Amino acid sequence: MRLLPILALVATTALAQDVHVKVDPHGPGSTASTTDYTTIQQALDHHPFAPPGYRVIISIVPGVYHERIIVTQNHNNITLLGLGKSPEDVVISNALNAKTAGGTFFTETAEINGDAFEADNLTFENTAGNTGQAVAAAVRGDHAVFKHCRFLGHQDTLFADYGRQYYLDSYIEGGVDFIFGNAAAVFDHTELHANGPGYLTAQSRTDPNQPTGYVITNSRVTTSLEASTPPPDGAPGAASTAAAHNVTALGRPWRPYARVVFMNTELPAQMNLAGYTVWKRGDPEPPQAWYAEYNNSGPGWQPKQRPAWEHMLTAKEATAFEPQNFLKGSDHWNPITAAAKLP
Repeated sequence: MRLLPILALVATTALAQDVHVKVDPHGPGSTASTTDYTTIQQALDHHPFAPPGYRVIISIVPGVYHERIIVTQNHNNITLLGLGKSPEDVVISNALNAKTAGGTFFTETAEINGDAFEADNLTFENTAGNTGQAVAAAVRGDHAVFKHCRFLGHQDTLFADYGRQYYLDSYIEGGVDFIFGNAAAVFDHTELHANGPGYLTAQSRTDPNQPTGYVITNSRVTTSLEASTPPPDGAPGAASTAAAHNVTALGRPWRPYARVVFMNTELPAQMNLAGYTVWKRGDPEPPQAWYAEYNNSGPGWQPKQRPAWEHMLTAKEATAFEPQNFLKGSDHWNPITAAAKLP
């Protein structure tokens, strides 16, 4: 008789598997369904939960989904999978800016709070345009992976705010501070596209001992700006602290101890010669922020023009910022392995 509970446990374990649901706005789905839904939020709200160690995979048919989505903290191990041929085929779209929404942190098209979230082959966009802060995605979960994704906006496009996050083979577009927050995030083989003058990053580390920061590696910076003009007053390097005219900067510190590293990345001619700047003109230099570069390329890679307080890493120092090292943590998470499991 004692074998019965053991056999039942074995049988239950053998049946455990990922939960698969589908989103199709023209499908038969309803809240009564357990496998088919007509909106992404409907699927997030009503999907069956997966057994421990397994995932809920939400497959989304091509289309533009005009909705705001929220992945709550109790919804871990969620995968959003676009079924199109490219990320352009599945678009989650909204258009809120800070003025209309009542603040920056109410504007996001996608709010992701659950841990171990994954997204593959889709687009998050905020179409408010150049109207102030307008977030496409706010990510506040640990072990987040984005692969073949696009993030479209202008100011504050991607709020990479908390936890460890890995972005691979993706595209992020904006003008002012368009990657911001205090996550530990690596952007690998990703294109950062500046659609206006300003800053690529506004990292917000508040303490020098926090293991957070942004690493942009094996990537490229592109822009729709015209050819760069000299910084204000013609002064290169540290004196060039403004957003500058027709140029973009690698970043500025939203909080005092911001940390950002660009390495093995192609930089355009429309790059502020200072590379990184202080938060606003007149702030004291050197800043408390920790900014670095290593082995970049392109016409915007001008190490002799960078301010003296920027760190130029050695090859050995740069290894600490490789994805598997920077995002490892005490649980030895390997983001590269996690991303490889996605299509």
